[in-house]
Amino acid sequence: MKLSVEIDENSGFCFGVVFAIQMAEDILNEEGHLFCLGDIVHNDEEVARLREKGLKIIDHDHFKELRNTKVLIRAHGEPPETYQLALENNIELVDASCPVVLKLQHRVREAHNKNDKILIYGKHGHAEVKGLLGQTQGEATVIEQFDELDKLELPKKIQLFSQTTKRTKNLFALKEKLESKGVEVDFNDTLCRQVSNRDVQLRDFAKKFDKIVFVAGLKSSNGKVLFDVCKDNNPNTFFVSSKNELQKEWFKENDSIGICGATSTPQWQMDEVKEAILNF
Repeated sequence: MKLSVEIDENSGFCFGVVFAIQMAEDILNEEGHLFCLGDIVHNDEEVARLREKGLKIIDHDHFKELRNTKVLIRAHGEPPETYQLALENNIELVDASCPVVLKLQHRVREAHNKNDKILIYGKHGHAEVKGLLGQTQGEATVIEQFDELDKLELPKKIQLFSQTTKRTKNLFALKEKLESKGVEVDFNDTLCRQVSNRDVQLRDFAKKFDKIVFVAGLKSSNGKVLFDVCKDNNPNTFFVSSKNELQKEWFKENDSIGICGATSTPQWQMDEVKEAILNF
């Protein structure tokens, strides 16, 4: 098959993930081991690569048992109790929290300190959302789907925040829905511009090709959002989490194929997918 394959130059790691992985690799190259609280990135293949270098992924239960060691905090950020526990147990935190997330945490904390009612639009149980909830001592309300609003007793006024990787149009639609229910919304646009700009860029990219192959980890919230953007603009969009999931029958002779990915998708993985397609 004679195929043309192009990788989207704007896809791949955002600066927050680049920063976290660089910090981890620097320590691993020097010391050969490092604990990381949760997956450093929502991409199983990249996590496996770093495990081979000596990265040990731990959960919060394991973290509570550690003493006198070094632990990386990933880009998603952590709630205040993680920092408190580290102080108590002499754990050195290597803080790779994304600056965009830290700024959002600060704004949520300020709103909580003013006793404002807080609504967070985000994925239930997501690491970033847990970190945001922690700023309010668990008192903020989190919604993932708009219909959850129907089960809530809404206050007259609310501060609206969002997980940094949600879609811009959905956040504004949520604001409108709240206002239609008579709620006064103090609106905080806390979306990461690197992510929301990709939304716009990907629309154009997806339309340029016969087929799109979107590469991302199954756990990536951002991956789900950006895959939907591609699918909306090109119905012939396929999702893979590794080159092994590619199927030859997806492609035909002379197809033009675009490859793109999430903010948690490493460049090397998109390169592998391109190579695999060209070798069909």
